[in-house]
Amino acid sequence: MKYIPRIALFLLIPAILFLLPWWTLIGATTEGPLFWSGSAVFLAGYVCLPASMFLGHGPNQSDAASIVGDTVLGVMWVLFSWSVLGNIVGLGMAVGGVDDPARSRIVGLGVLAIAAALTVWGVIEARRVPRVRTLDIAIRGLGPAFDGLRMVVITDTHYAALDRLRWSEKVVDVVNAQQPDIACHAGDLADGSVAKRHPQVDPLGKVEAPLGRFYITGNHEYFGDAPGWIDHMTSIGWQPLHNQHETITRGDDRLVLAGIDDPTGVGLPGHGPDLPAALAGADPDAPVVLLAHQPRQVTEAAAAGVALQISGHTHGGQIWPFHYLVRLEQPVVAGLSRHGDTQLYTSRGTGFWGPQLRVFAPSEITVLVLRSA
Repeated sequence: MKYIPRIALFLLIPAILFLLPWWTLIGATTEGPLFWSGSAVFLAGYVCLPASMFLGHGPNQSDAASIVGDTVLGVMWVLFSWSVLGNIVGLGMAVGGVDDPARSRIVGLGVLAIAAALTVWGVIEARRVPRVRTLDIAIRGLGPAFDGLRMVVITDTHYAALDRLRWSEKVVDVVNAQQPDIACHAGDLADGSVAKRHPQVDPLGKVEAPLGRFYITGNHEYFGDAPGWIDHMTSIGWQPLHNQHETITRGDDRLVLAGIDDPTGVGLPGHGPDLPAALAGADPDAPVVLLAHQPRQVTEAAAAGVALQISGHTHGGQIWPFHYLVRLEQPVVAGLSRHGDTQLYTSRGTGFWGPQLRVFAPSEITVLVLRSA
């Protein structure tokens, strides 16, 4: 009996996603054979979505099913969002004296055209090599030897069912072209086991950064095999910061680079964020740059006097207007923000999760140039 609410929710969310677009495109605009054939398509999609999501992301981990489910989810989210807006416009048209069936058909055609265009554009945006975003950040206490230090950040690559080996190789080329002193991966490396996903991840071993390549776990590693990914990143030359820090020295100046686990890791023995452990033994006079996957971890970072936290996780919302829901859980969706004396940079992510769509939330490879305050 305890599983009934979860199952009901699993079926209710797709029902909501499908019902409003069905009414906007079919129920209010068609009749006869077109009504029945269109309704059959929507019903098939409603059955397909939870089934394929369960087969793809549940115990079976079917790559084919996850591709189908993720694609349907993304398309329906776009359709649902613009159906909401379309029906608001329809109410305005009704007040303005535009009667049915013309009103409903104008709204339906408008929603369909916009959703189709945004879906195509969103696929192109998701699959492209991310644009480079460069940002100077003043760090209090940063010694002159580190002024101009280039930290290149990638995050949320989410290597998964869609084979993106060539994309991964191109990302590495772009990262190396930025001539990083330090390279960072801020979590959500891959979805799935090391055995299935490591070919897409392995090009990261060619990233060149003379002062080090550092990696932390995101929440998605803990949905799979976090210890396995920590070991694998070590094997290709990246240093996992598993609640630990590294002191980087240039001349007489020092910089502490620390990393903590994602909060999802608390269910796994020896995992979960532990900032005091990560900073144990660190030079108290050296500024701290912290890798923490989720922006909401900045609360503890600010209390600990961290100068800069680097996060991902949000994807910038990935598919508009999902960022409004992300904002309910996270203090920031994207960009540079200040929290007391601590600065937080939240990347929109380098890849994508699930639906291969990015709508009004472009991916990024980030170059953070540290400056002496």
